[in-house]
Amino acid sequence: MAKLGKRTRAAREAFAGKDNVTVEEAVDLIKANANAKFDETVEIAMSLGVDTRHADQMVRGVISLPNGTGKTMRVAVFARGPKADEAKEAGADIIGAEDLMETIQGGTIEFDRCIATPDMMPIVGRLGKVLGPRNLMPNPKVGTVTMDVKAAVEAAKGGEVQFKAEKGGVVHAGIGKASFDADKLAENMRAFVEAVQKAKPSGAKGTYMQKISVSSTMGPGVNVSVDNATGN
Repeated sequence: MAKLGKRTRAAREAFAGKDNVTVEEAVDLIKANANAKFDETVEIAMSLGVDTRHADQMVRGVISLPNGTGKTMRVAVFARGPKADEAKEAGADIIGAEDLMETIQGGTIEFDRCIATPDMMPIVGRLGKVLGPRNLMPNPKVGTVTMDVKAAVEAAKGGEVQFKAEKGGVVHAGIGKASFDADKLAENMRAFVEAVQKAKPSGAKGTYMQKISVSSTMGPGVNVSVDNATGN
């Protein structure tokens, strides 16, 4: 077994015996023990009572966090002509059509969000096996297949977070940086939980939100009270 470093041991000791804490307690723990040499991302993971193999139990959505994510988002846009110009003016990092498709097929994916105009979907559709597993496939349900390229790019750059339940019903996302004020992190966390709550699918049975945990990039996780996080 690998020997734990002093920082890791200290963090685990600080988290020992802490379980089912409030959002505010979780934020304080995370911030106090995020001691890496970089600004760690605060990450949330939620276990949901859904079976994503069934279409009526899929959980998917998007939320503009009230205080942003603190992450610089690189945005790629599939568009031509005036819409490509619109994407450039809005701050998109990568813009293209067939050329961008070929770049992605070649294994180069240098973006965090992918947006497409509807007429580009026959091209983008060929990339489903590449972009789908990375949760990068443009989708009209979360506003990334749209003619309003400007708004989509600005939303992505402004702290919008997409979420999707993975195998096992787990949703996870970055909700800010450890350097954020505690109240801003708590507000972001509650906003994200509320968005996932609102995205409850019609086919969900039993307890929908089963477990919520948060951690920093390099730190241990702590379980958050579902009732506290949802305001129940």
